[in-house]
This record gives sequence, structure tokens and C-alpha cells, in this order.
Amino acid sequence: MARGVTSRTLRALRHRNFQLFIGGQMISVIGTWMQSVAQSWLVYRITGSPAMLGLVSFAGQIPIFLMSPVAGYAADRFNRHRMVIATQTASMVLALALAALTLTGRVTVWEIFVLSTLLGVTNAFDIPARQSFLVEMVGREDLMNAIALNSSMFNGARIIGPAIAGILVAKIGEGWCFFANGISYIAVIAGLLLMRVNPFRPAAHTMSAWHTIREGFRYVGGTMPIRAIVQILAVVSFAGLPYTVLMPIFADRILHGGAQTLGVLMGATGLGALFGALLIASRTALKGFMVWIPVAAGGFAVALAGFSVSSNMWLSCAMLFVAGFSVTIQVGASNTLIQSIVPDHLRGRAMSVYSMMYIGIGPVGAMVAGFAAEGIGARMTILAGAAVVAAAAVVFALRLPVIRPAARQLIREQRARMEAAAEVVG
Repeated sequence: MARGVTSRTLRALRHRNFQLFIGGQMISVIGTWMQSVAQSWLVYRITGSPAMLGLVSFAGQIPIFLMSPVAGYAADRFNRHRMVIATQTASMVLALALAALTLTGRVTVWEIFVLSTLLGVTNAFDIPARQSFLVEMVGREDLMNAIALNSSMFNGARIIGPAIAGILVAKIGEGWCFFANGISYIAVIAGLLLMRVNPFRPAAHTMSAWHTIREGFRYVGGTMPIRAIVQILAVVSFAGLPYTVLMPIFADRILHGGAQTLGVLMGATGLGALFGALLIASRTALKGFMVWIPVAAGGFAVALAGFSVSSNMWLSCAMLFVAGFSVTIQVGASNTLIQSIVPDHLRGRAMSVYSMMYIGIGPVGAMVAGFAAEGIGARMTILAGAAVVAAAAVVFALRLPVIRPAARQLIREQRARMEAAAEVVG
């Protein structure tokens, strides 16, 4: 029985390319989380300002919102495998540049701004290309499992990376975390270069770039289930996820700790997220996913509210565990449903809109949260965000009787198209 569950949960790993991808990504993402925690602590140490934490986060993520339409077009027009190699290489160079500045004692908050912005531009192209490339690695049959395992890997690293970063920052400083992140990209780049991929065949080019980008927006906006999913993602990203930006304040001023406390808090979120991702990975069907979205968003709101009023380390960690679990369930279900509905020729553009709503809206929320925390405090800022997320969950739940039948019909149509295409190829 246990062997059957394990085999079902890890079924996407039967594909060699996905094995190479997940192995390299695991090492690289641990480094990414190390850099995330170390950079937050560095900015807080230099400035002591909640607003500055929000502004740096804004600088690092707003390019994803602004450039995702172009990046989605590129992911549908150009070789996704090569795009991911290019973006991972650029990320490595930027991490090593930040390490050099920090280790030589010349880093300033403005240089962090610039490097964060450049990394945001890189990520804007990386996200839709990498998300769309998953189906090329595993095929549609194992796509849902690959998405979930990718999320599991990401959140497993989210436990390890912050814990290592907390220790390293306390012992030898932030610069070595940035250096370790830069070196970690070698693993994922090597894995990508070792892959055997089919020749890339872009769809026929019949429209201008502008019209192609607009077609993606028109599809998402005109497809009611996808539109509803990305709308609630946008609300969660804007109002709920900025709690991570304010985490150094809770670690320092409320829980009276330091960088190691910050690492533990981030690790608690990652542990909950890992459990959520593994639950998604164990599923073999889409049944219930649409209901999971508002339920998980509601659970996330309750956990945020609990964290905002807690002054106890263990209670705070417990609330963050629930928050990480809930938001991962919502995001995993949303990603899987969108990729199950969208036609292949629109996949890159649809995922670029997804990344805009989930990741690109976040920097605006982070900036607002940073300034709000200056005025009303970090506790009230997170509590207000939790209330907004709860309201969005209720609205989505009330719309389920309309959303679910429409989603089922679209999924059936997409499966029929794939079966017809397979018969033609056969």
C-alpha cells in the first residue's frame, strides 16, 4: 500500500529529463532561499526600515508584472529549454555580483535595489518558460504530478535554505549566502545541459507580437474559470503574501530574536508548504481542486490573523506552518487547473498572466505593506491583509456553482483535442 502511494506521488520522476531538472533545481533553490533571507536581513540591518524592506521587494518583483506579457510571448515563440538555461545563467551572475559587493564591504541599499531589479527582469522570463517547459519534460499525463513535485522541491528547499542562511548570517555574514547561491546555479545549469529534448517547433507565426500578446490576455480574460482563479490569486498575492516581507520585524521586535529566528520562521512556512505540495502530488485526478482554492485561501487568512497577534515563538511557527500549507494548496490547485484547461499554443502566455497575478502583483502589496507597517505597525498590517484574503475566499466560494461546471467542460474539451491530435500523429 505504502509503495503504491509512493509510486503514485513520485510518478513524474520516471522521466529522465525531469530527474535532471528536479535534482539541479533542489540545490539551486536552497541557494535562492538562502539569498532571500540574507538579503532581507541585510536590508533591515542597513536601514532598520519596514518601508525599505517593502521597496526592495517591490524593485525585485515589479519587473515580473511589467514584463510577463513579453516573456509569455517569448515562451511561446522561442526554445524554452534554451530560455531557461539563459535565465539561470543570468541569475548566477547577479548572485555572484551581490556576493562580491557584500564580501568587500562596498554594498549599499541602492546597489541591492539595482541587482534586485535585474533579477526581477530575469525571473520575468524564467517563470513562464520554466512552467511551460514542464510539459515538454513529462508530457500531459504526468504534468499535474510534475507541477506538484516541483512545488514540493521548492518548498523543501524553503525549509533548508532559511535555516542555513540564519546560521551563516549570524556566524560569517550575508555575503557568503549570496556566494553559495551563485555557485548553486551550476547544478541546475548542468542538469539542463544534460537533457535530451525534442527539437522545438513554435506555432505558425500569423500575428504580430502585439496581437499575439493580446490574444493571451483575451483568452485568460474571456475564460471565466481561469479569470476567477487568477483574480483570487491576485488578491492573495497583494494582501496576504507581503507578510514574508515584514518577517524580519517580527523576528527582531516582536519575538526578540535575530537572523536565526528569521530562518526558523521562514522554515516553518516552508515545512507547511512542503506538506501541501506533497498532498497535491499524491493526487491523480483534478476532482475537488476547484473547492480547495477558496478553502485554502480561507485557511491562509485565519493563519495570518493568528500569526499577527502572536508573541510566542512556537505559536507563530504553528501559524506559519498552516499559512504555508494553505497557500501552497491554493497555488498548486490553481496552477494545475489552469494548465489542464489552456491549449498548448497559449500555454506560455497563459502562464505569464498567472505569474503576473501571483508574483507580479506581490511587489505592489509589499510596498504598500511596508509603508503601512511604518504607520499602523506590522501586526495591524498583516491582520488587515488577512481580512481582505478572507473576503476574497468567501466571494470565490459563492461563485463555485457557476465556476465548476464551466471548468469541467473546458477540461473535457482540452482532453478531446489532445486525443484527436494523438490519433492524427498515430
